[in-house]
Amino acid sequence: MNDHVTIIGGGLAGCEAARVLSAAGIPVRLIEMRPVRQTAAHRTDDLAEIVCSNSLGSMALHTGKGVLLHEMESLGSLVVAAAKQSAVPAGMSLALDRERFGRCMTGAISSLPGVELVREECAAVPDQGPVIVASGPLTSDALGESIAALTGRDRLAFFDAIAPIVSADSLDMDVIFAASRYDRGDPDFLNCPLTEEQYEAFIDALLAGEKVPEKEFEKTVWFEGCMPVEVMAERGRQTLAFGPMKPVGLADPRTGARHHAVVQLRREDRHGQLYNLVGFQTKLKYGEQKRVFSMIPGLEEAEFVRLGSVHRNTFISSPALLAADLSLHARPEVWFAGQITGVEGYAESAAVGIMAGLSVACRLQGRDFEPPPPSTMLGGALAYLRDADAEHFQPMNVNFGLLPPLATRVKGKRQRRDALSLRAREDMTTWIAEQSFADWLAPRALAATPD
Repeated sequence: MNDHVTIIGGGLAGCEAARVLSAAGIPVRLIEMRPVRQTAAHRTDDLAEIVCSNSLGSMALHTGKGVLLHEMESLGSLVVAAAKQSAVPAGMSLALDRERFGRCMTGAISSLPGVELVREECAAVPDQGPVIVASGPLTSDALGESIAALTGRDRLAFFDAIAPIVSADSLDMDVIFAASRYDRGDPDFLNCPLTEEQYEAFIDALLAGEKVPEKEFEKTVWFEGCMPVEVMAERGRQTLAFGPMKPVGLADPRTGARHHAVVQLRREDRHGQLYNLVGFQTKLKYGEQKRVFSMIPGLEEAEFVRLGSVHRNTFISSPALLAADLSLHARPEVWFAGQITGVEGYAESAAVGIMAGLSVACRLQGRDFEPPPPSTMLGGALAYLRDADAEHFQPMNVNFGLLPPLATRVKGKRQRRDALSLRAREDMTTWIAEQSFADWLAPRALAATPD
């Protein structure tokens, strides 16, 4: 066993893991390939560089992201502290000056006791642990090959092909019916029926929808398994009716009616609170997705907890590969953290980095590690990584649909979210108090960052 922990990747997750391990008195070798090798998206040499949005999300406690950020802060998050120090006015959003944030994070990590920052490309996962792989969505080709050898090529993806997800309680079940094709097995799918007229109007809107332009490093030739729904529609107006919207074998059991086309919804979580629009990965802009997909019968008032996308992203099938402590079943001395685990979003990536750091530190010091309860936002995200359907696994942002239902029914969406938020924060406070490693989670004072 090495006398240090190797962390591959100096992004948000790697930095958070290093912070926890430093607090636990465990030496860290943090490897970041920039500037020795740059990516197509990054622009600076700073650690934890933010490259897309400059916001970590809303701080409002009636939002999933706000609850997560509050939980991260209670866990001593370096990312949240640096973001607040680098914040720019943006209402309830934790928006930041990206360059200042990067300088702040780099300075903070460089000053951590026991952390050695190494600027070189790590082309392979070391064959001696402990190792945390936190290489992020732009993992280099060489390292990706090494991860594929560890995890199996069929368990590693290099592109997201994400379909939207809607909350179950926002669906119109007077229109939607439950059925499996040809009545095979249990009626596990929800089905949104369209007449020919509704289908034609939907195709018109889909083809006219404004799309997100491809970045240069995302140029790709579409393969059938990840083709955006609008690209399929461009092949011919009836392509979807013979593809993901095929109505064959899906009669409404209430009436026996058959339809011109059907949009199928597949359960995304074990509680049946989230449903995925099967085959509806898309490059439409977010506002266009809400407008166009709300034309589907039964989805007129749907709440979209995740919107679709197709973009460059390296991630593993965590439900098939990782234990509850984020270690690899096949090599328990290797942990994964951050976006490569299948969480989506900056805050989510950083939060999983905290958990990976705690998991490794507990293992090395002979302490027990149990993740936060699934009633917390972070615990719900980890439960998704553990329990999601491995065959259809796709990255997910935090949202209230990941949390177990309340013990008693609460009327009103805002009231229900407030109750879930309060329970999550209380349960996180209790979890921290019960842990033997609470002293590792004390907030770290940050040095002032020059403007």
